[in-house]
Amino acid sequence: MIRSLSLAAAFAISLSALAPSAAFAAPCKDAKGKFTKCPPVVVAPAKGVRCKDAKGKFAKCGTAGAVPVK
Repeated sequence: MIRSLSLAAAFAISLSALAPSAAFAAPCKDAKGKFTKCPPVVVAPAKGVRCKDAKGKFAKCGTAGAVPVK
């Protein structure tokens, strides 16, 4: 009896571990349901980091073309 319960618990845990990974692996789709390239993930820089734009002027981090400066 204990062996079957432990087998059932192991099976349930393995199924629950697989479910979230399928959600993250889903590709991007457009409004018509066709597969498209996913947009890049923008990560906010750490606090205290400044950013510059393509012209070399300081810009707000998160704007298009702004890159963090050390």
